[in-house]
Amino acid sequence: MTPPASFVRVEPSDRPAFTVAYERHGSGEPVVLLHGIGHHRQAWEPVTGILAASHEVVALDLPGFGESPALPDGLPHDPTTLAPMLAALFAELRLDRPHVVGNSFGGLLALELGRRGDARSVTAFSPAGFWTELERRYAFAVLTGMRAGARLLPQPVVEQMARSAIGRAALTGTVYARPGRRSPRAVAAETRALREAPGFEATLEATLTAGPTEDEARTADVPDIPVTIAWGTRDRLLPRQQGVRAKQAIPGARLVRLPGCGHVPMNDDPALVARVVLDTVGRPAADTSDPDA
Repeated sequence: MTPPASFVRVEPSDRPAFTVAYERHGSGEPVVLLHGIGHHRQAWEPVTGILAASHEVVALDLPGFGESPALPDGLPHDPTTLAPMLAALFAELRLDRPHVVGNSFGGLLALELGRRGDARSVTAFSPAGFWTELERRYAFAVLTGMRAGARLLPQPVVEQMARSAIGRAALTGTVYARPGRRSPRAVAAETRALREAPGFEATLEATLTAGPTEDEARTADVPDIPVTIAWGTRDRLLPRQQGVRAKQAIPGARLVRLPGCGHVPMNDDPALVARVVLDTVGRPAADTSDPDA
């Protein structure tokens, strides 16, 4: 059973106040977990316990997702707006430059936090923003279709579908390579989260205009801290060739292949995902080696 969320109200000096839901586990150097668009903090449940054995782990609901309210009116949900707000959140939670781990849109945010100097290390699983225009349009269409499907299905129908492996595949097969491994409870909850997310459209629009162009790639580096870019070999949303572009934009990053994993790999292979995170967290800042994962 998912533990109840805690809530923190953050009042930055230069922006309106906002509220974030989060969970906190374990002790040690802090690791912050950021989910992707349309998801919620429970996406990290398969790996939270592994990481919490050696670290303090904080899993967030990003603004406008899960149990976190959307940002105040007028504030865009783009990475350059959200990253300093998350840095203010870290200060409020007394997290001193945490290791930041993100998936998809959360991976894009993690890289921006690293670029700003607000993270000790960054591990980004299939981060958004390293696409071609065609790939970007495809991602937009898929995510919009998933949102529409979630809104059309009444929750009792979703819960009934989630009881079978075929139903779980229909609901989540776009993001998981092995949707049958996800529990019925988790699939029903994340479908509800996708349906009800008040920040979905604003975040999707911001995400689809994010990331470096070819001319801007030289300014997209994240220097001086360990960075890992990890990509599932069965990612159906953001094809894995985008990982090569990410590596080109961030030359010091370690690029890791996740065999048999989809776009949200934490459920597909929790042990591998946790090992990639812990390998990154344990690397010294000057280490840009590329060991097999």
